[in-house]
Amino acid sequence: MVYQTKHGLGFWALLALVVGNMVGSGIYLLPATLAPLGYNQLIGWLVSIVGALSLALVFARLGAKVPEAGGPYAYARTAFGPLAGFATAWSYWVMSWAGNAAVAVASVSALSLVVPQIGATQGLPALLAVTLVWIVTLVNIRGVEAAGRLQEATVVIKLLPLAVLIGLALWMWVSGAPRAPDPGVAISTPAVSAAVGLTFWGFLGLEAGTVPADKVDRPERNVPRATMWGVVLTGLIYFGISAAFALFMPIGQANASPAPVADFLGQSLGGNVAGVVALVAAISAFGTLNGWVLVQAEMPWAMARGGVFPRWFAKEGRHGTPVRSHLVSSGLLSVVTLLNYQKGMADLFTFVASVSLAAGLLTYLMSALSAWRLLAGDQPVAVAALIAAGFTLWAEWGLGGEAMLYGAVLILAGLPVYLSVRSAGSSGSAVDRPG
Repeated sequence: MVYQTKHGLGFWALLALVVGNMVGSGIYLLPATLAPLGYNQLIGWLVSIVGALSLALVFARLGAKVPEAGGPYAYARTAFGPLAGFATAWSYWVMSWAGNAAVAVASVSALSLVVPQIGATQGLPALLAVTLVWIVTLVNIRGVEAAGRLQEATVVIKLLPLAVLIGLALWMWVSGAPRAPDPGVAISTPAVSAAVGLTFWGFLGLEAGTVPADKVDRPERNVPRATMWGVVLTGLIYFGISAAFALFMPIGQANASPAPVADFLGQSLGGNVAGVVALVAAISAFGTLNGWVLVQAEMPWAMARGGVFPRWFAKEGRHGTPVRSHLVSSGLLSVVTLLNYQKGMADLFTFVASVSLAAGLLTYLMSALSAWRLLAGDQPVAVAALIAAGFTLWAEWGLGGEAMLYGAVLILAGLPVYLSVRSAGSSGSAVDRPG
């Protein structure tokens, strides 16, 4: 829930925006995905936190240096020209709609604990995920106010079970509760890399505070603070959840659970807690899906208005929303989900999350390189940019060959679009905004 001060978004509102965009559906399902990696997952979270903090510093300083709409697109365009800007924006768009498929799957996965038939029916999780996508898409098409009301109704809910779980794990640790058996997984570089490839997905959205810089009260102070503290708080939540599972839930049980957070609390607190938490997790994912569906439509609309994307995408509907961008973006993510309907929920989540991150990491890499070029005289940022660039490359490698191949194909698919727009003479002209 974001409130404005008299002069714009204040620190606490901006902090809520940053944390809310990062903490979504992934943490409700990632414990199952990370369980086979044993204690490597904890190292993976620590590495991702360092990488995310480096990127946070990069975005915070770039936001002050280049206070323009488009965020990463504006940074790359300023540093390296229009083609680099387009590739960065395209990869961010691909990450948004492909990642939304994973968010929708996470919502359905949580519901399957309440309705077990969902997980037992092949193809049904994918169909339900696509259904949720189109429900949220229609809400967003109806207008920003409708999407905002839905977001406000879900933003706090997502944090409650996570806070309870971390508190419960701390109590179990202090009271000497029995630990889970040693997972028997050796600490290794490939395993840590695999963990980093998954854990960084939970930090997508850390750049959110730089996007509305023109609406922020004292942005030169509040954007860096909210971005850095947002990553720190989010990292503590993620690491606390992961540590709780590593210490107190057997690896096989965690890996087999369609809704591990709900199962953890259910087995500890009993009663109907598991079902309630599963429903809360589904609502949380649904709210996150709502926010990212808004983002996925805004990027092609903004590029079209800036003259580097087909003008067709700049057309608004009668509610003032980018209807065409919504329809194309949600259509693409539906295709990705349905083409992999045969995968189980955990496998489907892992696949689409990995593909979206493989494509979207180019955005973070280009932002780091842009900082290196535009802020060369700022030594702390230069060091952070190098760390961030190295981290994104490592995370990309950790995702594996299949995800990198899909991600590369999705990024290269944008090249004909860019060439077409330039050949039509649109690359240097913006679409006029209605007066």
